[in-house]
Amino acid sequence: MILEVRDIHVYYGDSYVLQGLSLNVGEGELVCLLGRNGAGKTTTMRSIMGYARPFRGEIIFRGQKINGTPVYQVVSMGIGYVPEDRRIFANLTVEENLEIAFRPRHDGKDVWTPERVFEAFPLLRKLRNKKGGQLSGGEQQLLAIARALVLNPLLLLLDEPCEGLAPVVVELLGDVIAGIKKEIPILLAEQNVAFALRLSDRGYIIEKGRICFEGTKEELLENRDVQCRYLAV
Repeated sequence: MILEVRDIHVYYGDSYVLQGLSLNVGEGELVCLLGRNGAGKTTTMRSIMGYARPFRGEIIFRGQKINGTPVYQVVSMGIGYVPEDRRIFANLTVEENLEIAFRPRHDGKDVWTPERVFEAFPLLRKLRNKKGGQLSGGEQQLLAIARALVLNPLLLLLDEPCEGLAPVVVELLGDVIAGIKKEIPILLAEQNVAFALRLSDRGYIIEKGRICFEGTKEELLENRDVQCRYLAV
């Protein structure tokens, strides 16, 4: 497994947000974390990245415990993160956003460079001189994913990438993520069940900070009782 989250407990002040959550992601997998708004998906992502430190439990990345590791070190170790709010640099152009994030690989084999991003995402090539703050929501999401890719991560975390996007943009985003999946394992937190299950190999359902169901894509698709009880679909 490239990522193992083992029985983590996370508090925000007096709020007990993650209550013994465990999940894992293997090499070559896209694993989804499904749940209603407020179930704990974003906190799970933030805990992995080091923004929210677990009170108890372990987070293991490539065999190494990373609990308490500063965020910048987690990124340097090879975890790319696309947060729900995207956090692109509004006053920089698309190209500048990519150039400032680019991190060469230590072995010299740069899988993702800014130029390769423009080849993979023709829309961004057309927008390369446009400032981030002038982009639409869908364009900003593509840029946020592209910016994470030029870090050349070994694992990619995507938090609610469909949030607020039009259906046609969601479809394009799905194609982009399906292509990335061939090269980088992904943990995808998402409320859009149809979108997530179309792309995923396995999935977890989170409810009130706990994993209440896990299984293959097929098991999740076939279990209507679980979908209706925990996902309201």
